[in-house]
Amino acid sequence: MNTKYLSTEELEAGLEDIYLSPKDEGRINMIVCRPDDDKREVLSEAKLDLTEGLVGDNWRVRGSKSTADGSAHPEMQLNIMNSRVIALLAQDQERWQLAGDQLFIDMDLSDKNLPAGTRLALGTAIIEITAKPHTGCKKFAARFGQDAIKFVNSPLGKELHLRGVNARVIQSGTIQVGDAVKKI
Repeated sequence: MNTKYLSTEELEAGLEDIYLSPKDEGRINMIVCRPDDDKREVLSEAKLDLTEGLVGDNWRVRGSKSTADGSAHPEMQLNIMNSRVIALLAQDQERWQLAGDQLFIDMDLSDKNLPAGTRLALGTAIIEITAKPHTGCKKFAARFGQDAIKFVNSPLGKELHLRGVNARVIQSGTIQVGDAVKKI
């Protein structure tokens, strides 16, 4: 598929749909496991674990540049993106996984709706939104365009968490595509 990068104007035109994202109860639209760098597996079901995060994902073994010792950052266990945002940026669901997030949910991820510390029930698991910002990187810009990275990292983009949020597992459990995501 020949996917063109959207312009700032085209991205801003998509905000109307993003603003309609559910506030209190959303849905899991995609689960992606990253077993290795630049490898993605789209799953219909996954286990979330207190220690491992999304079981099978490389979060723990990959580590983080954000920790002094290079170990995995506990506040970046899960990366979550609003499915309406990625649908706009990617233009094709086959490209969603390129964003690098594990969970794509139809829910308002804004600071106002889901501040750090908010807990969400999904499947039999419970997760907590963390304060660690989730920002776009060079790979994100290469996959979705320079206007996309500017859009998600703009002041409004940061307020709405258009690039997504980070979370950690509070209660282990199983999740499936289609499961409700509820604020608790």
